[in-house]
Amino acid sequence: MPDVKHFDEAEALAVVEQLFWRRGSAATGIQDVVAATGLSRSSLYNTFGGKDDLYAAAARRYLEHRSRPMFDRLAADGRGLHAVRAFFDQLLRLRCAGEYAGWGCMMANANAENPPDAVRAVLSEHHAVLRDALAAALKVAQSNGELRSGVDVAGAAEMLTLLAYAVNLRSRSGATRAQLRSAVTAALDALAA
Repeated sequence: MPDVKHFDEAEALAVVEQLFWRRGSAATGIQDVVAATGLSRSSLYNTFGGKDDLYAAAARRYLEHRSRPMFDRLAADGRGLHAVRAFFDQLLRLRCAGEYAGWGCMMANANAENPPDAVRAVLSEHHAVLRDALAAALKVAQSNGELRSGVDVAGAAEMLTLLAYAVNLRSRSGATRAQLRSAVTAALDALAA
């Protein structure tokens, strides 16, 4: 007779996501996952696979539940440079205050480790979705005459994507909102007409 699951996979994965987000993969062992979820090793392995598979599933959940909604709003915003400023304002609020202050971004944190291939694929997707959302907002800004002449939208979107990762990493190491805001302001002012 097959083993019947007596736990909610989505709920367990949400706990695992926060564990990997806060601590990273290198500092998180399977015993930590067992302790955080209350599940047995066999339940975890049978449901999610090994640690790398579990980490990839947690990264995918982070992308789909936390990052993608924010990026989709940015891409659809339609306010050009104001939308980009609003995106960074929200990012600074999330990273410097509230329940997850000081955690950084799970994707930025994972980029700083040596992630398994399955996680690298999620990181590449995260990067592309963020870059494309910023490019969409910058194209609106360009068509509205908000960008200085000669701005390469694709290059600027890549630069701002890297800036977002830097904001996430520096917030994790204790940078203040004011410090991070000054960098964001300088980058956006350099693009503005």
